[in-house]
Amino acid sequence: MQKQLIECVPNFSEGRDKEVIKAITDAIENSQSAAGARVSLLDVDPGEATNRTVVTFVGEPDAVVEAAFQGIKKAAELIDMRKHHGAHPRMGATDVCPLIPVSGISLEECAALARKLAERVADELGVPTYCYEAAAFTPERKNLAVCRRGEYEALPEKMDSENEAPDFGDRPFDEDAARTGATTIGARDFLIAVNFNLNTTSTRRANAIAFDVREKGRPMREGGKPNGKPVKDAQGNTIMIPGTLPGTKAIGWYIPEYGLAQVSMNITDIARTPLHIAFDEVTRAAAARGIRVTGTEIVGLIPKRALVEAGRYFLHKQQRSTGIPEDEIIRIADKSMGLSELKPFIPREKVIEYLITNNGKEQQTRLTDMTLKAFADETASESPAPGGGSIAAYMGALAAALGTMVANLSAHKAGWDERWEEFSNYADGGRILVDRLTALVDEDTEAFNRIMAVYAMPKSTDEEKAARAEALEKATLYATEVPLNTMKTAFDAFELLEVMAREGNPASVSDAGVGALAARAAVLGAQLNVRINASGLKDRTRAEALCDEADEIATLANMREQEILSIVNSKIG
Repeated sequence: MQKQLIECVPNFSEGRDKEVIKAITDAIENSQSAAGARVSLLDVDPGEATNRTVVTFVGEPDAVVEAAFQGIKKAAELIDMRKHHGAHPRMGATDVCPLIPVSGISLEECAALARKLAERVADELGVPTYCYEAAAFTPERKNLAVCRRGEYEALPEKMDSENEAPDFGDRPFDEDAARTGATTIGARDFLIAVNFNLNTTSTRRANAIAFDVREKGRPMREGGKPNGKPVKDAQGNTIMIPGTLPGTKAIGWYIPEYGLAQVSMNITDIARTPLHIAFDEVTRAAAARGIRVTGTEIVGLIPKRALVEAGRYFLHKQQRSTGIPEDEIIRIADKSMGLSELKPFIPREKVIEYLITNNGKEQQTRLTDMTLKAFADETASESPAPGGGSIAAYMGALAAALGTMVANLSAHKAGWDERWEEFSNYADGGRILVDRLTALVDEDTEAFNRIMAVYAMPKSTDEEKAARAEALEKATLYATEVPLNTMKTAFDAFELLEVMAREGNPASVSDAGVGALAARAAVLGAQLNVRINASGLKDRTRAEALCDEADEIATLANMREQEILSIVNSKIG
């Protein structure tokens, strides 16, 4: 069963006092669920001009809910909203606290958790609480702006109104409420908070650009004049002219610490409006007003796919191959949108998938994280792993990598511009093979480790012996299937290599030939591991079937290698 993980991104109304911020984040990090689980604090992003800190943490649901409560509690103790001023809209010491599904849990389940958290915050802390997005009790309150209407200053009026009172903690606006303000708790999908930097100091111009693009748009005015009265419908509601970007909210502001104005945007539906489309559209709207977008600031964390999609989008516009390593694609996204204009954009600190994997730290526990020398030294050591299976998988990865290289070189070859996309598609396919085979390097070693773990199982009783025998059969079968998978995947590289030998850049035809040699070595090397591991299986019918399949692939690999080498040698002459 997939492990349940949720992300929480509370926004606290303090971005200047480092001691207060640390006390809040310490409360989050030091909390634990009833079962003893803790969260991983991924990011703390304070803003001086906004006087606001965005905190991101992730963990199992119970741990995240408890950490959120403790953070809200500490903020209520330390932040006095009567003294708060900042550029960002706000309503309370903890202004907003969304729960976001990451894996193994639905948005609806997160919404139920958010409602329980909101009720607890109101009951135990006395903080008036609204529920928004998926946790909202009414359609109107799905919109955060509706919950936060009038901001902190409007709370006395709202808490005295039947229609605008909080969902939990409804009471007269007393001294305690004045100090803590109100908070908004909800559940939503991933949201990208982004600021687009402008080469102007004008908040009015920045707002105009924001209104051009945000989904809500701007009020329709009489005579189409900027200073005309807003046009109302029959019910007395202001008629809005929609903006060009669905699933976005945006305002313009001036940031003194940067000395520039920004369009500050929340992309609430990244499927409908990807980051790169928002960047291009803001750039277009700004240019129409004589203004230039100079860069982009990511607030908090961002899903990896948003950057990969952006990098591929800009490479496609340049008619460049997209079949390059992921970190290079992300670097293109950085350079294309100016993510490092205000401060260096460091993916391992800003991309949520990297932080969840590494818990915010660099690690080199996998073979594929090693340098080439370290990998060779580890192979040469007296440790039995990595062994031939991992080496076979790595040779397969190198074979696919050579084919991908030829495709990339061909895509960018002078005079072949009309064929760039054809070769880019081949490179994309090659990247998939490289990634699969690279993963198999570690998977083969993991298969060996599983067998070693079985040998450590107790065998004193008949029950223990039976359990041990069953576990050994399963581990041996897995250790046989992994190299067979390596054979199949490495064999797939031959198709790419043959096309590159025939159609690719002639100057790189020898690279396609070396790739064919490496692919055959990968297939035959993995076959040896299939055979030796299959010999340990009790199920001989299954073992023979696996070996027969491996024999067939090996025979075809020998043929494919010779076919490709024939093409290569004929071209070399």
